[in-house]
Formats: sequence, C-alpha cells, structure tokens
Amino acid sequence: MSTIKKRINLSIGSDIEKMLSILAKRDSVPQATKATELLRTALEIEEDQVWAQVAGSRDKKGAHFVSHEKAWA
Repeated sequence: MSTIKKRINLSIGSDIEKMLSILAKRDSVPQATKATELLRTALEIEEDQVWAQVAGSRDKKGAHFVSHEKAWA
C-alpha cells in the first residue's frame, strides 16, 4: 500500500514509548497517529514562540500604534 505521507524513522526511549502507547490507547488511535498529533502540536508551540520573539522585538517604548481598522483599510 503506497502513501503520499513522508515516512521517518525515530528511535525513542522506553519512557516515551510507554507514554505514547498510553495516550494512543486513551484516544483510540494508532501510535503513529498520536505521534503525528503530538509533533504537530509541538511545532505550533515552537512557531508561537518565534512570533512572540518577533513581536517582543518590535514592542518598543514610544512605538507608533496603528489601529486594526486603519491597518486593514
């Protein structure tokens, strides 16, 4: 059976495998599906941290404020 999804091989410790197994059983999904969900969540958190850094670097005292309505007009 072919798939359009990219396959990767990971080596995980027994503690991670055990937790992944517990979470997959809890949610009634295969371990690979649960691992993909968790990886997607982790990537979103990383992205949020990058955007927070960008926003923090732009947040300066005396910066000019532009309202939402004016910015998108």
